[in-house]
Amino acid sequence: MMSKPLPVSNLLPLTSYLNKMNKIKSFLKPLKTKRFWKVTALLSLWLLLVIIACNVQVSKETKNLLYTDIAEVPAHKVGLLLGTNPYLRSGAPNKYFLYRIDAAVALYKAGKIEYILVSGDNHRNDYNEPEEMKRALMNNGIPEERIILDYAGFRTLDSVVRAKEVFGYDTFIVISQRFHNERALFLAKHHDIQAIGFDAQDVTAYYGFKTRVREYLARTKLFVDLWFEVQPKFKK
Repeated sequence: MMSKPLPVSNLLPLTSYLNKMNKIKSFLKPLKTKRFWKVTALLSLWLLLVIIACNVQVSKETKNLLYTDIAEVPAHKVGLLLGTNPYLRSGAPNKYFLYRIDAAVALYKAGKIEYILVSGDNHRNDYNEPEEMKRALMNNGIPEERIILDYAGFRTLDSVVRAKEVFGYDTFIVISQRFHNERALFLAKHHDIQAIGFDAQDVTAYYGFKTRVREYLARTKLFVDLWFEVQPKFKK
């Protein structure tokens, strides 16, 4: 007795599966060629060189604008304190935050700045870097009337450019860790802002490994932003 042929409707899923497999094979076919891997290697090398070149250029252009000895820092009216989260994901205190607060307080008490412009992220109601930094500064003896808050410092670019365009300061001291100060000062220089940087204490290489990797990429993106003349999210 001959079996009945399968209905066409039963064959459709199988046909669809076979078509998908053929598409995957076609997509993966170039991966088997030496030319593909050679091109991939060359592109990866080129990208690595671009990243290194961007980082070297940023450090080179800003090395004479950075200070570590508070006695040598020229006095300015304003210090721009760059925001960060006061806590790590684990809930532990963020050393970057603590050291930046220490640096800002030291500058103020040494008479090097009269006001502290705190610029940070406040994109959610439950996340407010400027208020957290303000609280920490006041706990360290900084008068409230000497603290100015910028709630739209979403990125370093926003913080630096808004200090001039929104708050009217075209000269100031940037306060953060050295790697961050370098990028901020490079931005300032290319936006006609006369700024110097005071380096807050840095963290250990192990503690800051992920941040340093992100910084390499951030410096590369910095050149893209300058090329396309990217502006702060808010300029009011």
